[in-house]
Amino acid sequence: MSIPIVALVGRPNVGKSALYNRIIGDKNAAIVSEVAGTTRDRHFGRATWNGRDFWLVDTGGLPEETNDPMDVEIKRQVTEAIAEADLLLFVVDARMGLVPSDVKVADLMRESGKPWLLVANKCDDFGTIAHYEFYTLGAGDPYAVSAQNSNGIGDMLDAVADQMPAGMEEEPDALRVAVIGRPNVGKSSIVNRLLGEERLVVTAVPGTTRDAIDSPMVFHGRRLIFVDTAGLRRPTRVDDGIEFYSTLRTRRAIERAEICVLVLDATLGLENQDLKIASLAFEEAGRGLIVVVNKWDAKEEKGDKSAAHFQRDAGEKVPYLKFVPFVFTSALTGQRVTKILDLILQVEAEREKRITTSEINQTLEELVARRQPPQAAGREIKLKYATQVEISPPAIGVWGNHPELVQEHYVRYLHNGFRAAYGFTGNPLRILMKRKGD
Repeated sequence: MSIPIVALVGRPNVGKSALYNRIIGDKNAAIVSEVAGTTRDRHFGRATWNGRDFWLVDTGGLPEETNDPMDVEIKRQVTEAIAEADLLLFVVDARMGLVPSDVKVADLMRESGKPWLLVANKCDDFGTIAHYEFYTLGAGDPYAVSAQNSNGIGDMLDAVADQMPAGMEEEPDALRVAVIGRPNVGKSSIVNRLLGEERLVVTAVPGTTRDAIDSPMVFHGRRLIFVDTAGLRRPTRVDDGIEFYSTLRTRRAIERAEICVLVLDATLGLENQDLKIASLAFEEAGRGLIVVVNKWDAKEEKGDKSAAHFQRDAGEKVPYLKFVPFVFTSALTGQRVTKILDLILQVEAEREKRITTSEINQTLEELVARRQPPQAAGREIKLKYATQVEISPPAIGVWGNHPELVQEHYVRYLHNGFRAAYGFTGNPLRILMKRKGD
């Protein structure tokens, strides 16, 4: 299920950033200042309340009508935030009271057609601040809160959880595959080749795809849904409102997917931003991963290094890429593109694979016999048994008498040993050290 977006909107200096920090739980997440207009860029973070996950977006203060380029840009970005959000929190300043700018923001709320809640911030002392004048906005009961001391935050978030849409239900029997990567590496062209038709717009202009677009197909009886996403740039280059929300939509697409196909440009090689995107999908989100090195025909024309050399270099840069399948393709000619479909089904099978406890225990015994865990001073470390505790992605629990004393390098040794025995190709494998009796 996709995660809803909740946006904080209001005029400058009403405390949106302070409220954002309070909800996210990080006082330094967004810059807070008494100077109006401090927030110009958008921030987004993951929040949870009453078992409901949502993305919270902080926006710049909606300025008065001026021709100042910065104000025009901030207003454009706020408008983009309103269009993108599933629920809006209209923040006002209870100390200052209702001002004409608030009325203009309220008009925007109504014009958007989106559900919204009125939040009267800076109610640090309920006995001295009257927020009732905000009833004239016609938004019902304002939620009196204080981002500074957390007054009323819980009640407001209860209402947020109740008002949030349920999210987009996914087809339970379909395998979702997110096609991710930097801009202009050929993601849409790859998807079009796989679908056998020009279903997605393709141009030479980076950033043509700005939304996450779902495209279903059936391969060997398995229903697949490909999600072509906007390219993820380096954060320092995410300076455009549309670009910002493309980044957020891409993150949501990764969360909705079970497998991610990371597309690289062979002519540029494996860059740091590619590695960050791979880490986001594989390590942070725990998704299956396939690396597609596109435009390989252009690489071969130059007589550059072989595919095996390219893959070996990638594994030396990032060790977990040794366990991820690579395919070297050309969306232009169709070279090896269909192999991606075979790899998707292979990675899915590895993701769902369950190994018997007896097999895993046998492997653990062999690994320990080959190399004992380093002993702590005065304490003997013994690993008793192991079993697979999860699938999608797989996880193996290892029980011992002192799991907290097992050093990280030995956990990596166990990880590599289980990998060698069972593969789990294309998927992250977690090793969970547990105390006997837990």
